[in-house]
Amino acid sequence: MNKRTVLDATRELLRELGLTTVFGNPGTTEVPFLTDWPDDFDYVLGLQESTVVGMADAFSQATRQAVLVNLHSAGGVGHGLGSLYTAHRNRSPLIVLAGQQSRNLLPHDPFLGAVDAPQFPKPYVKWSIEPATAEDVPAALARAYHVAMQAPAGPVFVSVPADDWTATTERPIISRPRIRGYAADPAAIEELATALASSERPAFVVGSAVDEDAAVLETVALAERVNAGVYVAPMSSRCSFPEDHPLFQGFLEPERGAVSDKLAAHDLVVVLGAPAFIYHVDRGRGEAPLPPLFIVSDDEQILARAFEGTGIRATLKLGVHALLNAVDRSERPAPSPLERPAKPSGEKLTGGFVYATLAELLPDNAIVVEEAPSHRGVLHDHLPITQTDTGFLTMASGTLGYGVPGAVGAALARPDRKVVGVIGDGSSMYGIQALWTAARQNVPVTILIMDNTEYAAVRIFGDSIGGDKIPGTELGGIDFAALAASMGCQGVTITEASGLVPGLTAALDDKRPTLVHIRVTSAEKSLY
Repeated sequence: MNKRTVLDATRELLRELGLTTVFGNPGTTEVPFLTDWPDDFDYVLGLQESTVVGMADAFSQATRQAVLVNLHSAGGVGHGLGSLYTAHRNRSPLIVLAGQQSRNLLPHDPFLGAVDAPQFPKPYVKWSIEPATAEDVPAALARAYHVAMQAPAGPVFVSVPADDWTATTERPIISRPRIRGYAADPAAIEELATALASSERPAFVVGSAVDEDAAVLETVALAERVNAGVYVAPMSSRCSFPEDHPLFQGFLEPERGAVSDKLAAHDLVVVLGAPAFIYHVDRGRGEAPLPPLFIVSDDEQILARAFEGTGIRATLKLGVHALLNAVDRSERPAPSPLERPAKPSGEKLTGGFVYATLAELLPDNAIVVEEAPSHRGVLHDHLPITQTDTGFLTMASGTLGYGVPGAVGAALARPDRKVVGVIGDGSSMYGIQALWTAARQNVPVTILIMDNTEYAAVRIFGDSIGGDKIPGTELGGIDFAALAASMGCQGVTITEASGLVPGLTAALDDKRPTLVHIRVTSAEKSLY
């Protein structure tokens, strides 16, 4: 009778935890883990580790589940670190399982050995380990799962020497249910409910954790009960309130003065599942005043670093539910609905015209994955996200490389929904290898490349601060349709506004992975 190996025990554990879809790019140190691959496991191959992590990130976000990512020793982890930083900011529960050279070689500083492997991905993982013995590997992975999934969720890291997998073990495998969310202190909820009752002009600011915890419907009900306007927090990576709702008031910019100006009309602001606040620029206005704040968050660091306001710690679904039970329906007048700009005329193929047209053609349950920073402002104007369940995904970090892999990962996660990626030409080239995976997996994803032939976000930001002669922003010359075709995807090019509707309609109806190269005019003069 064959003895059970660490690999056998680990696969038992992964099955029990639902971690049978593995995103990876293999190397020699991963061969013992991959050998005799089980028929009930799926291995999603990416052609570069950053792309692998990006696909897994969006897959995790779209499923709200942990995902196993298999990377190659120090080099592969290094390639993936940019996307791992994004996964950290996205709060995605990735379990990064990295190969390591055999234990008997480690004292000799071997080829492909990872020096001090658990330290390498810090501080952008919640927890990391290289188990002390081979028999500790399954327990380390079990702990990694529970750390990754506990709020606030985030990536973790486990380095496993190659010879650990063939070691034998008699230790039992113990799989526990995921650790659930936690409720707020009832006294804190009562204090907030009292403040809302006495407020004349309250507002909510929602962040990505609301959608992450599937609390959008409860948040809508809460806003309707107290007749509060709802804003989206700066740089939010998900849609946490339907943008066609009458109470929706728009997006806050990542600048202290702009946030203060937008919220000045309110006498109370309740922040739900968002940092208070993320800033990107400083326009020299100093510490602009904010209204009285309450911050409901599952992240102790957000609550600790807030310069003002009353913090309430809770996971968002339970926190909002408790607040719903504590407040009465208000008779205060609702704020006026947000006025949106008219649809652009279509005389030119502008970003605004593309987004407004896409809004008319998208299926109701579509997921939009976005990474076109220089067109973010016109996206907000012309492509309202209305889905109350993972309708929108983008990177919270600002680090490019999420968009194309993210669209592919979301499409793999949710085959029941149409996934559309809207990606800038510059952004796309950080993760373009994911097109090959889309073709290999035959996912019906549609990716729009908004090609304005430049790193426009850098150019616009430079213009806004008085920069001059900034090099390295001019692009162009990339045939994205041909590039897609070379990797096995459909490739379409649109150069005129008149071709947009028929081109997008055909691409959205296509069941094959399709890239639409749209040669848009130069980006509008606003990032937000």
